[in-house]
Amino acid sequence: MSEQYNLREYLAYLGSMMLEDKKSVFVGTGLPIIAAMLAQKTHAPDLLVVFEAGGIGPQIPELPVSVGEGRTYHKGILASSMHDIMSLSQAGYIDYGFLGAAQMDMYGNLNTTVIGDHDRPKTRLPGSGGAADVGSFSERLIIIAAKQSPMTFVNKVDFLTTAGYLDGPGAREKAGLPRGTGPYRIVTQLGVYGFNEESKKVELVSLHDGQTIESIQENSSFEIIIPEKYGASPTPPPEYLKILREEIDPTGIVIGK
Repeated sequence: MSEQYNLREYLAYLGSMMLEDKKSVFVGTGLPIIAAMLAQKTHAPDLLVVFEAGGIGPQIPELPVSVGEGRTYHKGILASSMHDIMSLSQAGYIDYGFLGAAQMDMYGNLNTTVIGDHDRPKTRLPGSGGAADVGSFSERLIIIAAKQSPMTFVNKVDFLTTAGYLDGPGAREKAGLPRGTGPYRIVTQLGVYGFNEESKKVELVSLHDGQTIESIQENSSFEIIIPEKYGASPTPPPEYLKILREEIDPTGIVIGK
């Protein structure tokens, strides 16, 4: 990682660059909010930000500490409810969803529930919250997994919290999920990944500076598809870093100091 920015700043920047102007995004606490705010303050001023607790379309002044606090409604177009937000999601009005995960498999299935056996887990995690809905109904799901390793990129998740492409092509549709939805991008400390159009398995999109094909394969329990052509992950412009540090998270709650 560059001395000019830390990992969390970099992940927030990369996440923001995946969001388009005049689209909608369902965000959760932490890096997803920061990525959406950065996009809104730079290249996507008309990005519609949606919060699980009911805030729709706010112009967020600085980082909210939760998805239900007052700043998630600031200059918004609607102060709604969780019921309405989930209904909008199920009706197909959400373009992007943002999630993190403790485990992920080759098809983008996510686990945020338990590590180990469900009844006697090694670690009990926060659980789904709205993650199952976000992954099921958002047109494109972006996953931020800051610590890619063989323990986080696994052959099979210990618990299926959020459906990715399940067991391959056609499986989401067979399970009753909307056609054309599913995981879109994964951002880790090593690279950016997408999903192969035919197999629906994880495929490299770009490598971060200083990383290699060997390093990304060594940090995964499953084989990552390497296409003939892949890119180099972009470097954050100084103005984006300035906005992150001075406007979005000046106290360093999420991105650190």
